[in-house]
Amino acid sequence: MGVKRGDGGRRTFDRLSGELRARMTDGTYALGSSLPSQRDIAEEFGVSRDTVQRVLRELRNEGWIESRQGSGSRVVKTQRIHSSAAKATRSRRGVTLGPLISEAFEQSEVTLDVYTLTSESLDAHIRLQAERIRGGFIHPRRIALRILLPSPTLELPYPRGLDEADTPRLRVRLHAITARHTESLRGVLRDLLAEDLVPEVDVQIRHVPLAPACKLYVINGAEVLFGPYEVIERPVVLDTGEEVRALDVLGLGATLIHHVREANPDAPGSVFVTSMQAWYESLWAKLSTPSTVVGHE
Repeated sequence: MGVKRGDGGRRTFDRLSGELRARMTDGTYALGSSLPSQRDIAEEFGVSRDTVQRVLRELRNEGWIESRQGSGSRVVKTQRIHSSAAKATRSRRGVTLGPLISEAFEQSEVTLDVYTLTSESLDAHIRLQAERIRGGFIHPRRIALRILLPSPTLELPYPRGLDEADTPRLRVRLHAITARHTESLRGVLRDLLAEDLVPEVDVQIRHVPLAPACKLYVINGAEVLFGPYEVIERPVVLDTGEEVRALDVLGLGATLIHHVREANPDAPGSVFVTSMQAWYESLWAKLSTPSTVVGHE
């Protein structure tokens, strides 16, 4: 069993892991392309080679990359988003989550309603938008984020160890991931408010007594991304460095379906967006319990 790493090391691991995943989902590291060398990654992000190796190990376990001795790592999976909207033809890459979130943040008022298991992938994307705001590339006047997460006391069906004795440790890991990324989201948006970069920020996080079978993004009330969580068997690396076999879901690996509200309220895209927004509101109003709320001005 390895030596347990401190929280600072975990945060460095999360930062690098989130950035590499974001680059694979937004096409920076396209399907079939090679990642930079471990040395280059370590230098760019100011992390140790050990951290790079642990992150690449996790990405291999999740099926994002494959590595061969002497050939580095190659991207073998990316976020799949299927869209019937016209904007899907804007790029040869098609629709990916990164550009959709980027487009949302280019509006004066940004609203995001999210239902997810951990908020891990959302944290990575919000951090990228915060850097765009700090760089002066975008200037939203208001950001309103609502997140629905499963209740911490809920007995979730995943992750679950193939050896049931591992399940409690896997659940502890899941709750720790959720806590880190929700606090990160609060912090990055709170900082934008404190630095007077965004005049109004409203972040609300609530819990529902439901095990998410899907993830949902409602973007600016006009677009919806919806995708089921696929249950897979994979190795999971605990913070101790120990690897256990588990049944788990991959949020970033889930296929997302993209729908856009159209001028015709009876069009399929419009109906889907309206129904998902209504479903989200029903969970928020009828089943959720409040968590910490970041104040707004």
